[in-house]
Amino acid sequence: MVRLRLIGDVVLTTPAIRALRDTYPKARLSYLVEPLSAPVVQRNPHLDEVIVAAAPDAPRRLRDDLRLGFDLRRRRFDLAIDFHGGPRSSWFTWASRAPQRIGYDVAGRAWMYTTRVPRPRALRARHSVLNQWDLLEPLGIPQPSSRTHPTEFVPDPDAAGAVESWLRASGLGEDHRLVIVHVGARIAFRRWPPERFAETIDAIARADARTRFAVIAGPGEDTAERVVAATRSRLPASMRPAVLDPRTWTLDEIHALSARAAVYIGCDTGPAHIAGTTAVPIVALYGPTLPETWAPWRPAGPLTIPLAVEGLPCRPCDQRVCEPGDFRCLNWIRPEQVLEAAIKCLHP
Repeated sequence: MVRLRLIGDVVLTTPAIRALRDTYPKARLSYLVEPLSAPVVQRNPHLDEVIVAAAPDAPRRLRDDLRLGFDLRRRRFDLAIDFHGGPRSSWFTWASRAPQRIGYDVAGRAWMYTTRVPRPRALRARHSVLNQWDLLEPLGIPQPSSRTHPTEFVPDPDAAGAVESWLRASGLGEDHRLVIVHVGARIAFRRWPPERFAETIDAIARADARTRFAVIAGPGEDTAERVVAATRSRLPASMRPAVLDPRTWTLDEIHALSARAAVYIGCDTGPAHIAGTTAVPIVALYGPTLPETWAPWRPAGPLTIPLAVEGLPCRPCDQRVCEPGDFRCLNWIRPEQVLEAAIKCLHP
């Protein structure tokens, strides 16, 4: 199995991993992924092996890719499935020389596969799990449900222990309600303005004095620090400890933090899908993407509240150019909407 790049996309292939193990219980299953997303599948119980390719911006990446391509061929795979469909993933799939290679019927790359699956160019309101599952249909594997094949992320006990120690050191008591607020995004189209996050945290803190806030962002981003500083400047001095000091988090720690939290708030990014592998209630902000496609794929029960601006003719989009120029699909979501949804999660 090949799935490169984004964290959320890798999370959404985990139902297919389970299905392949159920279908081929004695097979050796390998998963090829890039370093950023590797923790998602590193401990997956249905896999025998995780192969980590070089990061896209790694020095001498082309040399490393050639070496990996030769190594894949030596392993003599019987079947290769490209869940990504990009130029690099299709090349790895082809380089494996597996007798059966399944991929999307994409112009310029379809020849690399022995079995080609249609992929409509138009963006559609169909869940990503099902879109990727189309690649399993040639194997006779029936479509899944979120009840039988939810997304999976195996907890790391060390990460869970580290998170609990940090929360205690930060003054989180038994009566407090932990709220995760993910404020970062690698893609500009998925960034809600930091001042909106600060306004929202301020409002939730005033509405429920038991809340404590872990504000998180991706590596190399300063958004969490900015949101924490802006929020504390809005709150009276006595309430400022409710906003915990920002720090860097691993994906394993984000999973442990989500499992511990009373609610998760954030845009449509990878950590939201990691949170979706737990039972935490989620308030998700959707800009250019659709919740019908990117909502957490998990059994019914945990509350999930999607927020989006309806009726925009430019939504959904391919996230290359904002036609209106003001990112209105996300920027027009108001803090009071997020506050209302968060209170529903905190007081179901």
